[in-house]
Amino acid sequence: MKVLFIGDIIGEPGRKMVRQRLRGLLEMYCPDLVIANGENAAGGFGITPDIADELFFLGIDVLTSGNHVWDKKEIEPYLAKQDRLIRPANYPEGNPGCGSVVITTEKAGKAAVLNLEGRVFMSNLADPFRVAEREIERLKKETPVVIIDFHAEATSEKIALAWHIDGKASAVIGTHTHVQTADERVLPGGTAFITDAGMTGPTDSVIGVKKEQAIARFLTQTPHRFEIPKGPVHLCAVVIDVDAKTGKAKSIERIQVKS
Repeated sequence: MKVLFIGDIIGEPGRKMVRQRLRGLLEMYCPDLVIANGENAAGGFGITPDIADELFFLGIDVLTSGNHVWDKKEIEPYLAKQDRLIRPANYPEGNPGCGSVVITTEKAGKAAVLNLEGRVFMSNLADPFRVAEREIERLKKETPVVIIDFHAEATSEKIALAWHIDGKASAVIGTHTHVQTADERVLPGGTAFITDAGMTGPTDSVIGVKKEQAIARFLTQTPHRFEIPKGPVHLCAVVIDVDAKTGKAKSIERIQVKS
């Protein structure tokens, strides 16, 4: 089973890049499952029902998210009814939506996608390590293939989770920091890992926002409204080859496509 995972889609520039380049990626890599992190797809903060529907129409099977999934309040009823848009599983009970989904692919059988959020420099959520253990055990009753989007700030937390569940999940793909890392590998137990898949958004920016605004915030230490710049865009992603029978990853490859 081949899985294409697209890094955080940032606003209209990121969505436009997906519209322009996803078809070519599908033809080149022939993935059985396409996943993308969409929590920044609406103006850089949050996602709306219309945008989620557009991304599904373009060929994305599952949208993962993170701490910004709550930024647009109109998404909450949508989360409650659309199980292909998932939010981190370690949020408290009572929040709308689900933290995982099982997808039946056309040719390669079932695959589970699990979303988790880190705690270091982020919210004080349930322990993602223990939630991962519990959810993997539950999901593997349906399929050996479990792909995890770990939306976290700290590199150490992402790497530690991957080692903790090596051999139990097919892949741990880091998101949130928007910078694609060069540490992709398959761990000894068969779990593919990368600290961050990167972003699909403006190249000449500070993690997707106008560089002048980001610099001003660092210089003044006061709030500044962030906007998404125009200009060149890149799409960051990874392709993972997984044995559909065992759930073990065979390879992981970084992708970066420029406009």
